[in-house]
Parts: sequence; structure tokens; C-alpha cells
Amino acid sequence: MRRLWLIFAQAVTVSLAILFVVSVLRPDWVSLGGRGAPATLATEPPAMAPAPARPVTLPSFAGAVARAAPAVVNVYTAKHVDVPLIPLPSDPVLRDLLGQLPGAARRHESTSLGSGVIVRAGYVLTNYHVVEAADAIEVALADGRETAAQVVGADPETDLAVLKLPAQFGETPVATLGSDGGLKVGDIVLAIGNPFGVGQTTTQGIVSALGRNRLGLNTYENFIQTDAAINPGNSGGALIDAAGNVVGINTAIYSQSGGSLGIGFAVPIDTARSVMDEIIRTGQVKRGWLGVEPQDLTPELARAFRLASNSGVIIAGVMRDGPAGRGGLRVGDIVRSIDGNEVQNTTSMLAMIALLPPGQEVIVTVLRNGRMVNLKVKIGVRPQRSR
Repeated sequence: MRRLWLIFAQAVTVSLAILFVVSVLRPDWVSLGGRGAPATLATEPPAMAPAPARPVTLPSFAGAVARAAPAVVNVYTAKHVDVPLIPLPSDPVLRDLLGQLPGAARRHESTSLGSGVIVRAGYVLTNYHVVEAADAIEVALADGRETAAQVVGADPETDLAVLKLPAQFGETPVATLGSDGGLKVGDIVLAIGNPFGVGQTTTQGIVSALGRNRLGLNTYENFIQTDAAINPGNSGGALIDAAGNVVGINTAIYSQSGGSLGIGFAVPIDTARSVMDEIIRTGQVKRGWLGVEPQDLTPELARAFRLASNSGVIIAGVMRDGPAGRGGLRVGDIVRSIDGNEVQNTTSMLAMIALLPPGQEVIVTVLRNGRMVNLKVKIGVRPQRSR
């Protein structure tokens, strides 16, 4: 009897232990409710099903591209070049003489490509170097239409040109021109063009810097720098902001390989608009001119002249019978201000004079022999650079 009791006690103990373990680890196995009704020993509510994941909205500039891209065109040019068949001497006289001999050269057609922006009905804004010396120009729109175009005028000193589409070509999309005045470093921009002739392409980046100059690209430089990929063929295309407004005309890249290295330059749209309007109105751009050869006042020159700072421009040459010569400027004068506006360097001085209307009289303040002298100078018209 005692043996049976021990066996019963052990069986009950083992059963209770198993029940305890099961109720803790798998309470859904224990049924304390009605028949077929699952129940658990736990008092916590059953776990809720996970909520569906919220859709993630990724940033997109598709709207901006759709607004601007139809007005960006591909520009194809062709020009004829005489390729010499015999080595020509370095002497220019002999070179011209031998170059005129029959059979000395062969006529060769050279083609190039670029981009442009339709800025108003019938007019395309592009770079001067895209259409320079072209014998024929073709413009292809994003919708597939193509037509010949003619150069209305060009401004090599800002590397801009305006093309005219035929009147019978029909309606065309027109880009919305913004303003570069509100641009800040870090703003998102997109470049639209025809890189390497593969077709219309959009790249994205930010404004890397503003007011870039002294790059040796143009006479007047005030570039927007961007890391949006700009390659050969993008020249003349649109640089747009996140809303699709044109803020610049893509012009050049810094590259050692010919491809994009993330350093591209665009002419600000405010400058481009001013040049474009004058070209459409008069066929050319007239700028103020003094007729001097300016030179930056380096620290060494500042010490030689015993100056406290090196701001200002020293006159290294004066054109005979030019506006500056007639106004009394001399070689060695240090220009401090023009009409009260301080002159910092040659870049700022050239830009300041270029904006002055020809015929206007201004007061040029110079440092001469240790004392300030005010000279009244009548602004002239800057001669057109040969194309």
C-alpha cells in the first residue's frame, strides 16, 4: 500500500510540474473554458497584429523637370574648316601664301553639339562657343521637331548668344525664367541638356558657390558653381531650381579628363536676361568703357606705394584719345572709387564700368602722388570683340 501511495504522489507531482511549465511557456495549450473554447492562465490581453507600414514618400523633382524640360533644346552646328595637306611654316606671311595654293588644303566639315533654352516665343538662348563660326545651325525640340535657326546676335564676353527660330515653325514651349538673386549655397539645382549627344538628360546637385570669377573663361565672370553633372553637350542648357525656374545657363566645366568632376559653371540668369534683351532689341551688347589697362594692386605694390591696404586698381596703361585719357587719368594712378563706389580689384572695376551707360559722366577718384584727385570722365562704348 505504501508503495502504491508513493507512486501516486510522484505521478501527481510530475503532472503538476508539467502543467506549470506548459501554462507558463505555452498558455494557449491549456483550455479552462467551455468545450472547444481556448483559454489561458495569463491575464494579459492577446497580442495585437502589427499595424501596416506607412508608405514612405521620397522627394522627387519630376514636377520641376516636367515644367522646364520641354523648353530645353538640342543645338547642332556644322562649319567648314580648311585642313592643310602639307606642313605650313610658322611665319604668318608664308603660311597665308602657301595656304592659298591650289591643293594646299582640303575642305572638311566639322560638327558639334550643345544645348539651348527657349526663353521667349521664337528665341533660343545658348552659349556663344556652341554656335561660334557655325555655317549651319539645327535646333531639335524635346517633342521631336527640328528646324534650322539663325544667330540674332552674340556676346563673346559673357559667352552668350541668341538664336531665332523661323516664324512658320509654330508654337513652342517657353521656359520660366527665375532670378539668381535669391540663390544660396546649398540650394538644390538641376541641369538639363544634351551631354555627349545621348539625348535630353537631367542631373541633380546643389549650388556649390556663387560669384566665381578669375577663371579665365570670359571677360566678365560671375558664375554659379554647381556639382550637378555637366558634360560636353550640356553647354547652353538650363540650370533650374527645385520649382522648375531657370536660374542659370550652363556654360563650362572644370575637367582634366573631359568628363564631369563635379565642378560646373553657369551664367546667372539675371546677367543672361540682360544680355539677351539687349541682343534681341539691338543685335549687340553695348558696355561702358574707359580705355585703360588695369592691374590689381598686389601687397608688394601696396608696400611700394606705402599704402595701408591693397584695395584698388593701378593704371598700367592708358589708351591714347580714349575716355580715360581725355578725362586726365595717367599711368600710375591708383583708382579708389567710381562715382563713390569703392573699387576692390580689376574684376570689380571692369564689371562696374561695363554697367555704366555710354555717354554718362562719372567721377573717378584716384590716388596720385600721395593725394586724392577727383577726375570727371565721360564713359565710352566698349569696342566689340572680334568673333
